Amino acid sequence: MLRVFICLTLVTSMVLPAQAEDDPFEGFNRAIYSFNNGADKYVIRPVAQGYAAVLPRPARVSVNNFFSNLIDVNASLNAFLQGRFSYGFDNLGRVVVNSTLGVFGLFDVASDMEIPQYQTDFGHTLSVWGVGQGPFIMWPFLGPRTMRSSVGTVFDAYASPTGQMVGGEAQWGLRAIEIIDIRAGFLNADELLSGDEYIFLRDAYLQQRRLITSDGAPVDDFSEFDDSWNEDDL
Repeated sequence: MLRVFICLTLVTSMVLPAQAEDDPFEGFNRAIYSFNNGADKYVIRPVAQGYAAVLPRPARVSVNNFFSNLIDVNASLNAFLQGRFSYGFDNLGRVVVNSTLGVFGLFDVASDMEIPQYQTDFGHTLSVWGVGQGPFIMWPFLGPRTMRSSVGTVFDAYASPTGQMVGGEAQWGLRAIEIIDIRAGFLNADELLSGDEYIFLRDAYLQQRRLITSDGAPVDDFSEFDDSWNEDDL
């Protein structure tokens, strides 16, 4: 999944160098990065390739729309916690429209109706509340985070609709499909990587978090719950 994060940033933002104090655990982080890349190479990417080969493009778009609709639920909650009520109601409106007219979120009717989407997470909410970001840290399977966004990820995981589901098998099944769906959307982007991938990823992630927490950009491509991809990438 780390390669997905790198490719997203390569096409969406200008990378600025991180400060040395942002990454006091670089040795540990590089080891976890290598582990995650191995998991991607030998498990996640092959499964995603099979998924993309078997499932027709329209079906994959619908799967992605379904998970994006769940993300809007979480983003709406965070918008309200940030005191940004108009954004919260926009996302809530998207959920209502896509869950009904869009058949449980399989079709993105809300975007066709030009209902704005505010993409955020609890790490952003903590920033709005004045919590410092803390050091950069690489987590197994989850990938890059700051300490603040790590706490945000835990909150978002439990607050999301999948986190509220009763029954572990259904919950983890949906999360597995979500991960495979994300990875399948960026199978053709691996060739864009070059140089020290760890440094690129770290600097890109920290820059993206600074943009979102300063409200310099409406979208944080590294949010735990921002997993949308362009249909042209399929």
